[in-house]
Amino acid sequence: MRSGHPARGGALLIAAAIAGTAVPARAWGPEGHRVIGELAAVQLTPAAAAAVGTLLAGEPEPTLAGIANWADETKSPASGPLHYVNITAANCRYRPARDCPDGRCVIAAIAQSVAALDDPAATLDERRTALKNLVHFVGDLHQPLHAGHAEDRGGNTVPLQWQGNDSNLHQLWDGLLIQSIDPDWRHLAARLAPKAGTAAARPSDSRDWARESCAIVADTDFYPASGTPDEAAYRQRWQTTLETRLRRAGQRLAALLNARFKG
Repeated sequence: MRSGHPARGGALLIAAAIAGTAVPARAWGPEGHRVIGELAAVQLTPAAAAAVGTLLAGEPEPTLAGIANWADETKSPASGPLHYVNITAANCRYRPARDCPDGRCVIAAIAQSVAALDDPAATLDERRTALKNLVHFVGDLHQPLHAGHAEDRGGNTVPLQWQGNDSNLHQLWDGLLIQSIDPDWRHLAARLAPKAGTAAARPSDSRDWARESCAIVADTDFYPASGTPDEAAYRQRWQTTLETRLRRAGQRLAALLNARFKG
């Protein structure tokens, strides 16, 4: 990148990719992303909470939960690859040249968003955009099928019936499972919130998060045996995993923000 400020260049690249005709595809669905934003918010240090409040001042809903779906609401065909990564190796080992060509995957998008927040030359608008993207992309990477298989488009081409309606595996993990567990996202966030005295999470590597998601998809029970799965059994099998992914996304997002904004 030729720019003298590579972090700023990364933020502008993401912003440019987002511009265009919006497309409706989501990860976790609006409820899941809101849960993650809320879980992160309650784990921010006072300094980080103040910095986030400054960056989000003037937003219609100036909270992490309130802006958690912005990157989906403004998604375009060009920005679509920034929401996922396809790791083709059987061992789920991430190789950037193979799995993230030209830096167009969610792992690189997270890194670019973090760099923009760290860049002293970034404008307020660029930092606000970086925060909005970071909140969403961290959530995306914890949805297992956003590190799934390219051949079935992360489960989008795996049809199934759920509650009597035509759907697919990706939609099931985006929101249908969450809605069947608890349709009230605020209640779900409150239940998943860390207990008082829980040690704060430390920043970790998004490549590890991708490997975790990839390994979940690789589990032999992940893909339903038929297009009409036993809904109660599937929910029972995967509820703990789903809730763990939401909880970890909130913890890790908070850790990233706490490390950026130390006062």
